[in-house]
Amino acid sequence: MLAKPRIWFVDAQIEVTFERICLRVSRIPHTHGDFMATKSEIDSLESLLRKLPEEDQAEAFRILYGNMPQPMPIPATAAALAGEHDFDVAAYRFSVTPEQRRAPRIVRVGVIQTQIVESTSAPIETQFQALCARTEKLIHAAGAMGCNVLCLQEAWTMPFAFCTREKQPWLEFAEPVDGPSTRFLSELARRYNMVIVSPILERDETHGGTIHNTAVVIGNRGNIIGKHRKNHIPRVGDFNESTYYMEGDTGHPVFATPFGKIGINICYGRHHPLNWLMFGLNGAEIVFNPSATVGALSEPLWGVEARCASIANNYFTAGINRLGTESFPNEFTSGDGQPAHSDFGHFYGSSYVTAPDGGRTPGLSRTRDGVLVSEIDLNQCRQVKDKWGFQMTQRLSEYADLLKGAASPGFVPQVIADNGIEFAPAGHQLGSGSNAQHLQHSQPTRLSAPVPSAQLTYSNGEKETDNS
Repeated sequence: MLAKPRIWFVDAQIEVTFERICLRVSRIPHTHGDFMATKSEIDSLESLLRKLPEEDQAEAFRILYGNMPQPMPIPATAAALAGEHDFDVAAYRFSVTPEQRRAPRIVRVGVIQTQIVESTSAPIETQFQALCARTEKLIHAAGAMGCNVLCLQEAWTMPFAFCTREKQPWLEFAEPVDGPSTRFLSELARRYNMVIVSPILERDETHGGTIHNTAVVIGNRGNIIGKHRKNHIPRVGDFNESTYYMEGDTGHPVFATPFGKIGINICYGRHHPLNWLMFGLNGAEIVFNPSATVGALSEPLWGVEARCASIANNYFTAGINRLGTESFPNEFTSGDGQPAHSDFGHFYGSSYVTAPDGGRTPGLSRTRDGVLVSEIDLNQCRQVKDKWGFQMTQRLSEYADLLKGAASPGFVPQVIADNGIEFAPAGHQLGSGSNAQHLQHSQPTRLSAPVPSAQLTYSNGEKETDNS
């Protein structure tokens, strides 16, 4: 039996129960060759918080989530789609102080999270078409909710097969920027007057068919506004992505659309504060973080990083993560001492949106497909900048000089040592001061150089030792 979809605050045209306390352990299917397996996962962090006494819940959410937005009614069409096709929908409105000399700049920002549909051993075309058909249903719901700018999860057109290090068949999912997924989404973008950010596995036919992890920005007229390639590539755990593609070469572009200036910080880039900073310096008002990340590695960080970026850079962020446990036909290892295994772990969803003041929405489920739409006022970006003054006080020139030096081969860290301590930066030799104490733990243990053996010479076919 399919789990009942949660539909948060539906209007009077359709009767749906608001599930207020929803701790639920779901059985999540995942593919392994030609059979299905299951794994137990809790539904969401919010479901745990709602187990608190009612009088404590509001304070707990305030401390954890800041100035939380208010729930918005879900249109009947979106609710019906969610009920028929078994996914969650949620909608929130961030409150902003009205201004006297600027009209509100109201935009509805949406994110979609899904799990794969077919077995990873199914034909590539079958998997791709199934993902398109599933995603289309959620896009229809986003359109019914009035979404203006929508972002899908990282590499949404395929299973996240980069753990396997296998080139075939997974690179058959790669496509050019104007390939089949873009043509498919262009029709929906036109239909709903919606900008769609589509993260795909790109094949650049112009430059030798090289592969990139790329987000295509599709305009509300169905046009291609541009693309951005992933800046930072992980080399940790099962994330063997550098086997397939290297760091991007598109800089930190911000795309000016009718619904605001948007940037895309793809997945692993969220761990790099300077990556977030550059999108802010280029004027971003909304930065999406389409991701594919698993609970064992990153879940404690997930609700923090995009939110910190919103606070530091005073723009809206949206974190999008895929769902489910994807297993592959052949087991793999990743040089980390773990036994061979066939899956990455659980992709925990939990997609959310954060405002420039750090207030954030509840996350979508850890276990169920879902659509989240947030109504925002882009004027809030400047309001928070005026309040906190981060841009005025950030002193970029100070950091520019240090960063330039740190990137040079002769860089020496700025360290002021106690004059009773003999200290040398990493890579430099300690002096021979007789009265100074060595700084404990300042230098790692180094391997000693081996002593060369005696030189061997050969004379009349006989091996001799040269001890001179």
